[in-house]
Amino acid sequence: MTNLLALADIRINGARPWDIQVHDRRFFSRVLASGTLGFGESYMDGWWDCDALDEMCCRAIRAGLEKRFAFRLPNVWALFTALLANQQTARRSRKVGRVHYDLSNDFFEAMLDPNMQYSCALFAEGDDLASAQLRKLDWICQRLRLRPGLRLLDIGCGWGGLARHAARHFGCQVVGITISREQFDYAQRWCRGLDVEIQLRDYREVTGQFDRAVSVGMVEHVGYKNYRAYMQAAAHSLGEDGLFLCQGICGNVSRVHTDPWITRYIFPNSMVPSAAQLTRAAEGVFIVEDVKNIGPNYDPTLLAWEENFSRAWPRFADRYGERFRRMWRFYLLSSAGAFRARSLQVFSILFSKEDTAIESDVRDRTQAACSSRTPVPEPSPPLLSSREISKRLLSMAAVVGEKFRSLGTTPFLLSSSTGSLLSSASCPSYCSAWQINH
Repeated sequence: MTNLLALADIRINGARPWDIQVHDRRFFSRVLASGTLGFGESYMDGWWDCDALDEMCCRAIRAGLEKRFAFRLPNVWALFTALLANQQTARRSRKVGRVHYDLSNDFFEAMLDPNMQYSCALFAEGDDLASAQLRKLDWICQRLRLRPGLRLLDIGCGWGGLARHAARHFGCQVVGITISREQFDYAQRWCRGLDVEIQLRDYREVTGQFDRAVSVGMVEHVGYKNYRAYMQAAAHSLGEDGLFLCQGICGNVSRVHTDPWITRYIFPNSMVPSAAQLTRAAEGVFIVEDVKNIGPNYDPTLLAWEENFSRAWPRFADRYGERFRRMWRFYLLSSAGAFRARSLQVFSILFSKEDTAIESDVRDRTQAACSSRTPVPEPSPPLLSSREISKRLLSMAAVVGEKFRSLGTTPFLLSSSTGSLLSSASCPSYCSAWQINH
């Protein structure tokens, strides 16, 4: 075990912040037997400590130490059950709501920002957590090209922060869905008086038509057996010109199960997808318009949550106990280490329906009308219908044709009905004329 940790420059009972201080010799056999599950459980039980837990995990992940434990019993069992059964059916998917998100609203209020965002923030220089989360909300709304009057479906709406923001600052009619009873009650109260409806239901139970759909930090609860159904449910809810923004944690490789410790103690029946799994599930359902990776922002987000959690802990110590405190700290800081090691990403994937086209060389005209209070990176271009694109192509072709006629060449014939090029000729003459005139 000492030699294994040395591969990541981690020492047992060393003096550096990322070195491990072992308090119980059973730590070694437990980790060797159970891998990452035993590593996390032994920390919860107080068998070891580390001042810089996030940095230690980052170094271990970069050195690939977790791969050395891939065939331990907890990992094999997780793989076996994931292959045999759908772990994220409509019934099983609600377990994470009861176990995790229903812990208590005051607990999450103490850890999160004022907009109750439990997903990756978007930091700029000088931002605190609240500013970075507000920046993220504006950025999401801009990527979706939200404007007054549009109907927005928020899949996995959490405590209603994004739904509230879209209704208040972009004039949208919003329907948010969640499987957490605590989130449902909180969001209903928080969004009262706005054009927001909160529903307690699974994404497979959505009804109604929408102009936009968004899912932030929820795809991690869908599961690889359901990615196709997830994409189809989003597509079914959208009109012809609809857009769907799917944003969540993704791994660098495709897997069918998640870490056993995370599954047992933090997110039951969860699974981190890869970008390949999501885009493959969208084939024939959506067109991938744009992909952004904001994963490096999750490291400072998690550190800010851990700081808030530690500051507020005296209020919750009697309610949850010391083992919970160590569990939660391990969850936040090991996750920060994983993002710092770049083994986890946050992909924001913008999908469109087949009848929707996005012009690539014009800045989003809706940006000027939006009420964002913070600068939002890379505003997205406006949408054009297929008919408008055809008209523009015809117009461009007519201009080019006139140019050819002025040069005394006839390089192509243009179909007035389709705008397609039917034939070409005189290419050498055109090329020489173009070089002379340009």
